[in-house]
Amino acid sequence: VYLSKKIGMPNNTKIHRIGWNQDQGCIACGGENGVLKVIKLESSKGQGGGNLSMNQTLQGHNGAIKVVRWNEIHRKCTSSDENGLIIVWMLHKNHWFEEMINNRNKSVVKDMKWTSNGEKICIVYEDGAVIVGSVEGNRLWGKDLEHELAVIEWAPDGRTIIFGTPTGDVKVYDYLGNYLYDVVIYCLPHKDEAPLCTIKWFDGGLQGYITENYPEENATLCIAYMNGRIQLMKHENDDSPIIIDSGMNINSLEW
Repeated sequence: VYLSKKIGMPNNTKIHRIGWNQDQGCIACGGENGVLKVIKLESSKGQGGGNLSMNQTLQGHNGAIKVVRWNEIHRKCTSSDENGLIIVWMLHKNHWFEEMINNRNKSVVKDMKWTSNGEKICIVYEDGAVIVGSVEGNRLWGKDLEHELAVIEWAPDGRTIIFGTPTGDVKVYDYLGNYLYDVVIYCLPHKDEAPLCTIKWFDGGLQGYITENYPEENATLCIAYMNGRIQLMKHENDDSPIIIDSGMNINSLEW
């Protein structure tokens, strides 16, 4: 392991969020004062090394960047700041342009996720509002849930959506926004022990954590809390998940 490349942010801006598009080799870096930079390495697929073939600062945000999500299939980048402004960026002639803007002006965006096929995006706000839109920019549906939201994750097939609340509850809805059930949390003796960190399906849901206790299916759904407790599940209704105590505070988690 060695330092391959070191890139500075404008005015030494502190970075809040990083999103890596491994398919195109692009990295989006979001920081304070609306600074959003996209860089691209000459070698893609996460191979590392090489020179920068792109180093562009995207103009449009004023507040600190809170969420950055890539749509690798359609080559779009979606960002949101502390003021609730959402911008969808598109690449044209090797330059990133502002394609769409949305600002609900009521609450802060806590999370955004594209479906695995890149056709839909789900946006969740702190106050419980949910908006689902298409890649073309059309609003498909919106709903105000009766609880605050912190995390969202699409099922690999796009048929269900999992929402996580700041208090650690995990709720499953169908793709139209109808409530189905709560996920039982086994990894926390008391669910209010720690806030929820993240909910992650393994990409595609076809592989995951393999163990002899799961001869038929692998654990592909991960629910993690900031106190280090992790629950690995075969599906949302798994009543015998793998329980992990990582022994550390978790701020971010990836498969």
